[in-house]
Amino acid sequence: MHHDPSAPDASSGAAPEYTISDLAKEFDLTTRAIRFYEDMGLLQPRREGSGGRTRIYSARDRARLKLTLRAKRLGLSLNEAKEIIEVYDSPRDTGVQLEKFLQILAQHRMQLEERMQDLQITLDEVRAQEKEAQALLRKLQARKAT
Repeated sequence: MHHDPSAPDASSGAAPEYTISDLAKEFDLTTRAIRFYEDMGLLQPRREGSGGRTRIYSARDRARLKLTLRAKRLGLSLNEAKEIIEVYDSPRDTGVQLEKFLQILAQHRMQLEERMQDLQITLDEVRAQEKEAQALLRKLQARKAT
């Protein structure tokens, strides 16, 4: 189904379409993951074939999948990803979209900064425990040496 630009094509003006395996291969995902994103409402493929078993994805679906994966890499939840995608997808004023996007990002950044502080505290505690254990070990070894 993937459009091959080198192949002669009578309908060269046709929008590109993709199968689930095209997208799985391109984005290095399992078809199960793609079906999960579809269940979440992130993708809306057209159904074809007997009983509508064959999924046909549009360029819009592909773009939405790309945004979903980018959001996941940023550590956003799928619900946050969905919010962002819906903001991008809506025909509303771009300014409104960007403000919403900035809101989501700012919120996420604050969560990450809090987590980083918590990690820093834990890391400091681990370092202190390490020092203490090393000191005890040195004492034990010094005692044995005598």
